[in-house]
Amino acid sequence: MELDSKSRKNLSKIACISTFGGLLFGYNTGVMNGALSFMSRPEELNLTPLSEGLVTSLLTLGAAFGALFGGRLSDTFGRRKMIWFMSIIFFLGSGACALAPNTTMMIIARFCLGLAVGAASVIVPTYLAEISTTETRGKIVTQNELMIVAGQLVAFLINAILGTLFGEIPGVWRVMLVVSILPAFVLFFGMRKVPESPRWLFLHSTKEKTLSALKVIRSEEGSRDELERISISLKREKENVEKTKLSLADFKIPWMRKLLFLGIGLGVMQQIIGINIMIYYGTVILIESGMGESVSLIANVSNGVVSVLAIIVGMNVMHKVDRRKMIITGIIGTTFSMTALTACLFIIPDSTMLPIFVIVLTVIFIAFFQGCIGPVTWLLLSEIFPQKIRGLGMGISTFFLWIANFLVALMFPILLASIGISYTFLLFTVFNFGSLLFAIKKVPETRGKTLEEIELDFKFGVE
Repeated sequence: MELDSKSRKNLSKIACISTFGGLLFGYNTGVMNGALSFMSRPEELNLTPLSEGLVTSLLTLGAAFGALFGGRLSDTFGRRKMIWFMSIIFFLGSGACALAPNTTMMIIARFCLGLAVGAASVIVPTYLAEISTTETRGKIVTQNELMIVAGQLVAFLINAILGTLFGEIPGVWRVMLVVSILPAFVLFFGMRKVPESPRWLFLHSTKEKTLSALKVIRSEEGSRDELERISISLKREKENVEKTKLSLADFKIPWMRKLLFLGIGLGVMQQIIGINIMIYYGTVILIESGMGESVSLIANVSNGVVSVLAIIVGMNVMHKVDRRKMIITGIIGTTFSMTALTACLFIIPDSTMLPIFVIVLTVIFIAFFQGCIGPVTWLLLSEIFPQKIRGLGMGISTFFLWIANFLVALMFPILLASIGISYTFLLFTVFNFGSLLFAIKKVPETRGKTLEEIELDFKFGVE
């Protein structure tokens, strides 16, 4: 469907505003990368390896529950309203983290903040998928992934600046954490001005309100054509909306159950590859390889820069390259770089060249992940589930994604302290090979299909 200039502009504006949820997601996951070393000082929170893991990972445990319930709540109350509500939690959670007087309060605040992070990880891609056209869906949905890595880059930059210039000032980590209240304000006011998802409105409101929302993001003629397509594909669900409220039972149907396991597999696969040991502990890894703290903070910014550039490249090729090919290519790249990095840690552990190899191989790993695996995973999760259970299916899948994220974030500093960096990376190398096997066997192709066509393909077993 071709969009006129006004519709294209409105769609871009709405995508930009809603993806501030992704920016907050990225900032709050990335900020610990630099803040952790300052929080761990004896005069601050005096963190142990276990409490380091808890402070970092409790956000992701909260995100697991935020994803599980956020998707379901968005099915009931609407995508737009739930994103707006999340902005409030982002604001309060960020403030609570910055003011936390001890480790216990920090852990509680991080868990609460994680609820918003997890809900954002589900609802924002779902909302973007439902307002996009078939032609723009790949680019629009992955714009959220761009904002996530942009948020991480901003966190790395702020950490590097504050840590290098003001690292000796007590409580500098509190400033690092409180910065995220600013994008929370933007999300709060911005989401009050955007329309609800037309597909959600069709199931829960009137045809007139659905058409009104469509006219904001489509031309006059295009909005009526799309309303007709939505009407045809979702009419049965609207007629039976009361019956579909307890839609967890739908997963008893074999083809829907298969989709659920696929979604869970995609989420777990994305995490065990090891991206978040780079995002959460990149500075720690560089210090462990022999680099100084200040230099590590600055060098870690390269991870954020590469993430942003890789996402931009991925967004621009996604509509030209099959999803399946992109994700398999990405895992081949991460497996190679993780294997090479592990080999360096075993073979040249005391070499002055080790930090350089670590930086180069980490950058290669991040480039393949962020350019291929990250955006395609979130896009597939937003596409594979039928409309009536999309929020629930996304929520369950993303719950397991965040549980895997939690376990990785919790266990990494513990593994580092107990078995060392070399064997820790060897374990993640094995996970990469397992993820590659899963992708080859299970990942479907969805490019060039409407959400309704994807549903029919899975329902009738089209490969």
